[in-house]
Amino acid sequence: MRRSTDMDPARRRLLRNCVLPLLALPLAGLAADVTVRARGSARIDVRAHGALGNGSRDDTLAFQSAIDALPASGGTVAVPPGDYLIDPVRSVRLRSRMHLQLAPGARLMAKANAAERAYVLTVQDVSDVEISGGRIIGERDSHLGTSGEWGHGIMIRGASKVSVHDLHVSHCWGDGISIGGSKTGGSIVPSRDIVIARVQCVGNRRQGLTIGRSRQVRVYDSSFIDTAGTLPGCGIDVEPDAGDIASDVVIANCLVTRNQGAGIQLYKRASNVTIRDCTIEANRGHGVLAIAAEDCVITGNHIRQNGLGGVGLRPGTRNVSVNGNDFARNGPAYSKKANKPLPRNRHVSIAEKTQSIRVGDDNRYSN
Repeated sequence: MRRSTDMDPARRRLLRNCVLPLLALPLAGLAADVTVRARGSARIDVRAHGALGNGSRDDTLAFQSAIDALPASGGTVAVPPGDYLIDPVRSVRLRSRMHLQLAPGARLMAKANAAERAYVLTVQDVSDVEISGGRIIGERDSHLGTSGEWGHGIMIRGASKVSVHDLHVSHCWGDGISIGGSKTGGSIVPSRDIVIARVQCVGNRRQGLTIGRSRQVRVYDSSFIDTAGTLPGCGIDVEPDAGDIASDVVIANCLVTRNQGAGIQLYKRASNVTIRDCTIEANRGHGVLAIAAEDCVITGNHIRQNGLGGVGLRPGTRNVSVNGNDFARNGPAYSKKANKPLPRNRHVSIAEKTQSIRVGDDNRYSN
């Protein structure tokens, strides 16, 4: 697909950042609510608990030992530079009141497995957790099975007050990051107060980021690129499980590009979602696709060159505002039957059985 050549300098820099090493991303200006999570002052190095970081010996137990050695007040588990082989079937389970601090040059390498469900890091039924720095590299290229789609880099379930920032997550069998609920007793507890900031999710198989059963999720200054391999194949998919909602979600100043499905999908029972100031371009599906979503705002975005259209609002969607966006060259380039160019004006498509859709006069359109 032909790329736009009329990008402003700020947009060009954003696109360039998506392929630069994580060290090239700015570290200044991190909002207070990203880093301030309650924890104690203890500091433990994973190497003191036997982690080698040589890329060949399994370091899963050493990581877990370091985490479990934190006092009740919590603290920081430091990961020096190195390649740490982690078994996602066992997973590294984080605890409350802790920071997993990966140094630049620290890489968590997923061990090849055939499991349908396996996670490099698990953040479940805990609170006040921070994960930062380094890389998580999945095993999609060496996966030993053919079924399942839940091989995630980070799985967050039923957790609260969690910050993930300045991290690169790539090549996972499932999602780069998945946020959802956890079954506790007879009920499902959603995740709450989750912040994703300056994270890059690249080349994952199912989704860059899934936002399931959750409340108050903030996604800032991040990129979701080249998701492909199994459906839905979105950069970001806001999709709660049956019987619950994903609500109070903000996706701001993000780059969402070259994904197999929609750039951002808002699917059934996604509510109170704001997408603002993002660049959403060159996705094979819609830039933004809403299916039975409600109470959403799509504003101030650059939505360009998306294969099926810019914004698609499907049946059951209601109370959605689309305003102040810059649309260009969205929709199919050619008619297969007529073999001739079609007007590329499929910027906002509104299906029947939608309600209270507002498309502002301040949107800008070009073909």
